Amino acid sequence: MKNVYITITLILIPFLGFNQKIGAGGSLLHNVQSESFGAGARLSIFPDNNFSFVPQFSYFFVGPVAEWTAGLSIELKVRRRKHVNYYLLAHGGYNNWINPEESHMNGAQTANVNIEGGIGIAGTQCLRPFLEYRYNLIFRETHFNLGFLYIFGCKNNTGGYRNRIRMKSRVKCSSLF
Repeated sequence: MKNVYITITLILIPFLGFNQKIGAGGSLLHNVQSESFGAGARLSIFPDNNFSFVPQFSYFFVGPVAEWTAGLSIELKVRRRKHVNYYLLAHGGYNNWINPEESHMNGAQTANVNIEGGIGIAGTQCLRPFLEYRYNLIFRETHFNLGFLYIFGCKNNTGGYRNRIRMKSRVKCSSLF
């Protein structure tokens, strides 16, 4: 089984490294009602299109309720600017409460379904900060995601040592010979 994962990874590396159709990132999470904090990981498929598909994993591990969620968000960019995009999102996923007895909700159980709606704002460069507000329609609770998304194969000269605009013509690389 380990060889299958290695093979799949090696097959996907060229696609991830040479296009701008996939991004990966992480986030810090805060659930307001359960007063829990956590971390999340995500992939963004077609991050520069009007619609993006974002598989995600979230784990709340600090606070009274410990839980994890695996799901898929669909993002609709509603306002696009040069440096920032505003978007609406819909999210569905499987939610597993590790300690449902700690919840103040009536009928709390281990296995749950999440259906969320929300809004977000994200940068448009290679490394994109984002902030999302989400509302869970089933549990009637809100949470915030704050994180970064890196777009693989990004080449939009946004800074750093490869930005030729910032380099001056008089800068010469020295040679050892």
